[in-house]
Amino acid sequence: MKKLCSIVAALLFSHSAIAAEETLKTKLSQNYPALSIENLQKTEMPGLYSATLNEQVVYLDETGQYLFTGSMIRLKDQKNLTKDLVLQHNSIDWKKLPLNNAIKTVRGTGKRQLAVFSDPNCPYCKRLEAELAKLNDVTIYTFIYPLKPQSITVSKQVWCDKNPAQAWRNLLQKNISPSATATCSNPIQQNLKLGESLGVNGTPTLILSNGFKLVGAYPAEQLEQVWKEFDL
Repeated sequence: MKKLCSIVAALLFSHSAIAAEETLKTKLSQNYPALSIENLQKTEMPGLYSATLNEQVVYLDETGQYLFTGSMIRLKDQKNLTKDLVLQHNSIDWKKLPLNNAIKTVRGTGKRQLAVFSDPNCPYCKRLEAELAKLNDVTIYTFIYPLKPQSITVSKQVWCDKNPAQAWRNLLQKNISPSATATCSNPIQQNLKLGESLGVNGTPTLILSNGFKLVGAYPAEQLEQVWKEFDL
């Protein structure tokens, strides 16, 4: 009987939590329809909810009148609960990446791993490439990802070059085009399908080995800080 009562109590609590979330969602949609609040859920703190807004973790009170950002730290064990939410809502399964379809570059020990979806005609990708060149002890997997139609041909030429990694660096850092005569079987269309399935809508998009996704030309210093934050 005690076990049955416990199960019933748990079900009632779960139903109550779901109802509270739905009530808050309704308040937000009615009062602030322009806010694109997603992934709303209760936190460990009574009366406080977490959500994502423009891919950023935010917190809301149960009245739906207050929103704030920052890290939630559980004092008893100093655990950063916000970090877990960031990974939960903005991550990709690294093990599912077909790394053989990417250009592999190893520097130093190569212990830290990073995947990059990059378009050869994207100015931000060229900026990122210069920053990636500053990193040490890293393995970079570059998925050539030609979102621009004019990038498809040169993407295939880079892949088919006798030294794809060097051809890629020459193209993005020195504006030196690869050989136009080199042809081979290439993964460019597979990369486009892969990126679409992963929700890669812009370049450059970076994926850390823990699955955390970043979009934009991050300076090397910031990438080092992110690695440090996630203990990678």
